[in-house]
Amino acid sequence: MNDSKKQTISSEEAINLVSQSLNLRHKKERNFKLIGKFAIALAMFFLATLFTIILFNGIPGLFQHYIQLEVEIDRETIDPKGDLSPQSLFEGDARSLINKALYNSLGNIDDRKEKKSARAIISSASSQRLNKIVMESPEVLGQTISIKFPVDDDIDSFLRGYIDRNVPEAERRVKNQTIQFIDKLIEDGRITYEFSDYLFFGSASRDAEIAGIKGAFIGSIYTLLICLLISFPLGVSTAIYLEEIAPKNWITEFIEININNLAAVPSVVFGIMGLAVFIIAFGLPRSIPLLGGIVLALMTLPTIIISSRAAIRAVPPSIRDAAYGIGASKMQMIFHHVLPLAMPGMLTGTIIGMAQALGETAPLLMIGMVAFIVDIPGGFTDPGTVLPVQIFMWADFAERMFVHKTSAAIIILLTFLISMNIGAILLRKKLEHRW
Repeated sequence: MNDSKKQTISSEEAINLVSQSLNLRHKKERNFKLIGKFAIALAMFFLATLFTIILFNGIPGLFQHYIQLEVEIDRETIDPKGDLSPQSLFEGDARSLINKALYNSLGNIDDRKEKKSARAIISSASSQRLNKIVMESPEVLGQTISIKFPVDDDIDSFLRGYIDRNVPEAERRVKNQTIQFIDKLIEDGRITYEFSDYLFFGSASRDAEIAGIKGAFIGSIYTLLICLLISFPLGVSTAIYLEEIAPKNWITEFIEININNLAAVPSVVFGIMGLAVFIIAFGLPRSIPLLGGIVLALMTLPTIIISSRAAIRAVPPSIRDAAYGIGASKMQMIFHHVLPLAMPGMLTGTIIGMAQALGETAPLLMIGMVAFIVDIPGGFTDPGTVLPVQIFMWADFAERMFVHKTSAAIIILLTFLISMNIGAILLRKKLEHRW
């Protein structure tokens, strides 16, 4: 009887121990879930903060202030040679026509100091806009037309509220007389706040009001095209060889280890290699999309190889067996059966690798794509830059308007990157096969 009582007590204690153990495990599980939710919430908070800051500074960069003037386009003044050539327009005095229209809009001012204060309102690069209009539409010669010109960077900052008119005149960059003229122009409805055409269609410039990303965007397209043409065929071919053809020995293992190591090498190392090999040894010129594409292709290759090998391994062995069963050769099995089924994963890895290459700055800085280049590249061997480098250069300028344009360019770059990643996801969903 005593033994039975002891056995009953032991069973109750065992039940209690199991219950306590289960409660402890459930508590740990709940705590782990809470930690995971907190980590996700913290990551989302920082991500939302990042995007908020970028949008807060970037959306104003998509807009700028313009002044609308009625310009009388005198042919002898703007085109002294009379042939509408770039040289003739360069030698012409388009600025005087713009200044005359500005003086007239302010009531035909004659005083020298007043004229100087008025000229501070409009961008010093406005003559380029007038020359471009004349070159594209020669019929405007001899006519008076309404044209919108960008205001100067300081005036744009003043209109945005970054320069306080209540600060003593000696301590601000906009003079009292200029502020009076601005107030009159605003009252007459001549100053407007509009979507910036310079941001998308302008090129590199040290004048913030006319700086744009067109040259950098085209340079990015050329660079990525070279990168794709080199990295995709080489990456896919390497993956096919290592997975389907190469014997499994210490040589292939050594190659695989080094490919995995190359994927973790800092990007600046590839820039140093490009500088040492392609510029110093082979003599390629700096700052060209061809060189930038080659360097980015070398950097992207490990990512494409690894993702392509994973896609090939994901193809079921039964596909290979079925191909051999119907009499296919090894090459036919690879290219007619395995490769088409692995292609969605390969394309996904390639797009992600290209998106990574689009956002790289360090390797391109090493090969000189940080040079200040005004002309828009017309080919793979023309000097150019890319969007990340353009953003890096703008971030170094002190003008307030460059802060907004830098954030606006970041928005454009992020939009491009997100679009490429969404495209990779959609492409994979459309082409992938369920086994």
